[in-house]
Amino acid sequence: MCKKQKTIKNQVTLSGVGLHTGNKVTMTFKPAPINHGYAFVRIDLEGEPIIEASAEYVINTQRGTNLEKRGVFVNTSEHVLAAVVALDIDNIIIELNAPEPPIMDGSSKHFIAALEKAGIEEQECEREEYIVKEVITYKDEETGSEIILMPSSEYQITTMVDFGTKVLGTQNATLERLSDFKDEIADARTFSFLHELEMLLDNNLIKGGDLNNAIVYVDKEISNETMSKLKTAFGKETLTVKPNGILDNLTLRWANEAARHKLLDVIGDLALVGTRIRGKVIANKPGHLVNTIFAKKLQKIIKQEKRNNVPSFDLNLPPLMDIHKIMSILPHRPPFLLIDRIIELSENHVVGMKNVTMNESFFVGHFPDAPVMPGVLQVEAMAQCGGILVLSSVPDPENYLTYFMKMDKVKFKQKVLPGDTLIFKAELITPIRRGICHMQACAYANGKLVAEAELMAQIAKKPTE
Repeated sequence: MCKKQKTIKNQVTLSGVGLHTGNKVTMTFKPAPINHGYAFVRIDLEGEPIIEASAEYVINTQRGTNLEKRGVFVNTSEHVLAAVVALDIDNIIIELNAPEPPIMDGSSKHFIAALEKAGIEEQECEREEYIVKEVITYKDEETGSEIILMPSSEYQITTMVDFGTKVLGTQNATLERLSDFKDEIADARTFSFLHELEMLLDNNLIKGGDLNNAIVYVDKEISNETMSKLKTAFGKETLTVKPNGILDNLTLRWANEAARHKLLDVIGDLALVGTRIRGKVIANKPGHLVNTIFAKKLQKIIKQEKRNNVPSFDLNLPPLMDIHKIMSILPHRPPFLLIDRIIELSENHVVGMKNVTMNESFFVGHFPDAPVMPGVLQVEAMAQCGGILVLSSVPDPENYLTYFMKMDKVKFKQKVLPGDTLIFKAELITPIRRGICHMQACAYANGKLVAEAELMAQIAKKPTE
């Protein structure tokens, strides 16, 4: 059952500081129309430019996932996007008066609360969802970071974290259902190691940090000079290291809070794919770089599949029409009858099937040592499928013949070989009038588009003796 798209009912505003700039930031969530997706709007800039939350706009992943479009930036987008995804929202406008959202407490907790306050409502349009059918992977050989996406009945994520440090150790976190995000993941705060924090402070790159929005794992001895810098940066008179190796004035919410936050980051970064995912993500040593590279790869796969528009059918189910029913409608006979089954039929479309075997008569002369189904016969098979569509519009199809009028925009994409199962789909471009059928026809094999064409045919009464 297809779900409806969702947006928020009312606009809601939050204020805070940017983690890296230290500047005050105001962010407003606003409802968006159907098929809008997620988009940031920089209201502090002339023309209020829009940056869609898309992997194609990832400019770098230093200290967060940073987007750039035509010279306009949005930094550290992941915590906000994770909250939007987790609350099952499809369309939203995120207005900012600065280059980055407020860091709040370093988690998604406050964004979840604000969005729930705004309310969520269904929209009159079905949600698009990418259903994972085969395993998709990406691995960074240098770091060992790896993301695997596999089929699953719903969106699930597991993260495994190992930074090779004694203070953090190895941690895992799993989210079985997005509906559990609020209770199990949303409160997990961002974290940093002391050696990273020193570099950020030395380069004046973390102006909005304090001990309430970042867990600091102390992975080395703290010198007096470093301790002095930390006191100044965090505005504290005293700082100590807890027995668990964490800078004080902050208590972990979970023992595996780091792994949970990495899971939060994965959800936020994969939001940049731009399509809902139905599958299980397993992320080993994830980070913004590997997350966004994987998001770009998945985005490309989804676009390619959309372009091919490969239909999916259960060929084990009984057909709508078997070969006997087909022969009662079409005048063609073997070896020129090129469809074996009709799987779907409506007023506007038809789907048929053919099993290509080595004993096809055309293989005798068409490259017998390297058999390939002739392209003209692929078009003929699509036309025969279309013939079923047009002949179904008359009460006595056995008394009619179908004639080609035109073929246009014919393209052959892949070879069709013995053993392939061809699926044909023909859809009306314009309604059938006076027995003339104008349709877009496609042929698929092995999950790929192999041929396509615009076809026009006309039915005519069989001549009477």
